[in-house]
Order: sequence, then structure tokens, then C-alpha cells
Amino acid sequence: MQVDDPARIRALAHPIRLALLEMLGDVVDATATECAEQVGESVASASFHLRQLEKYGYIERAEPRGREKPWRLVARQWGAAPAPGNADSVASVLGLAGLVVDREHARLRGYFDAVGRDTAEHEWAGSSMVGTSSFWATRDELAALGEQIVALVEPFTGRIGDPSLRPEGARLVRMFATLNAEPGSVPTGAPDAGPDATNTDETDTDERTTDEAGAQS
Repeated sequence: MQVDDPARIRALAHPIRLALLEMLGDVVDATATECAEQVGESVASASFHLRQLEKYGYIERAEPRGREKPWRLVARQWGAAPAPGNADSVASVLGLAGLVVDREHARLRGYFDAVGRDTAEHEWAGSSMVGTSSFWATRDELAALGEQIVALVEPFTGRIGDPSLRPEGARLVRMFATLNAEPGSVPTGAPDAGPDATNTDETDTDERTTDEAGAQS
């Protein structure tokens, strides 16, 4: 699900709503009470934010469990992209992206701290990674690369709803990835590109450390 409407994007730009979406992405469905327990909010607060997420099309009612009325995601993968030429849409996407980055930074710092305290985590840390890479690409190539990254995760998404698909020893994994053109860099072939603009032999680094990588909402 791809969203570019400013109102729908702004509806996500709230820490509790992002936490609820993440929580619902880890289960088949959940009641407001279960959501509240997981995100550390009151049932009233969780219910309000769940209704807002429903209003803007991110979640829906799942099959009732007797008297319980759980919620589930409308789509397990979603993205926010600015509508071309729409400044409000661009501002909304940037605001949401900044909030996501702040959340992921806090989560990763918490992960690093946990690994430092628990020697049992050291083996998993060796299979995790933080990577940086620089390269030249066209706008279309950059978009295609993002689609390829999403496609790499898809084979794992079915394991959320069906525990029988999870191999022995599997753990819940998080992935946080960014792809962006460097602001101010001049496109290859532009009149003022300069002598180095066509250099495609960029340094590529892959720094392994105690980061978590894997499948999301």
C-alpha cells in the first residue's frame, strides 16, 4: 500500500500510532486491550488511536473472537511517498520519515545496550549488520533498488500469521533501511557536473556490528 495523501500521512505521524502499527505487524490480530498492554498505553488511549488508524485506512476489524473484536492490518507492507509537485505531501512525508528515524534510532540504541548486557545475544549480534554504501544511480534505478529490497523480505512475511512456517530457532527480526540521493550532488551529464561526475567507482563499505536486520510493517 502506497500513500501520498497528506492527511493520511499526517495521521501516521504519532508515536503511539506507529507503535500500534508495528505491534499489529507482529501478530495476526489483536484487541485494543492487547494493543494497550504491548505499547504501554491505557485501553482508552489505544482505542482512540486504533480508531484513527481505521479512519485513514490502515487497519480494519478482524474476525470476532466471541465477544472480542480484534484489529488487523489492511496491508502488511505500506509506504508513504510524496505526490509530485505537492508541497504539503512532501512536508507530510518528511515529517513522518523523521519520526520513523527517531524511533528506529532509539530502538537500535536499546538493542546495542541489550547486547552489551547479555552475552547470550553475542552470537546473534554476529549475524546482524549495520551497512553503509555509496554509489551512482538514476532515479529509476534507485526506485527499483528499493522495490528489490522489499521483495527480499516478502518470503519471510508469511511467518507472522502462521507460526508453523517459522523454522526452529527463528526469532522476530527488525529491518530499518534508507535509500536517498545525496542532496546537492550534480547528476551525471549535467552541464556543471565537473570532471568527477561520471566516476562510478565509489567506495562501498559494509560495516558489520551489532545491528538487527530482517523483515517489517
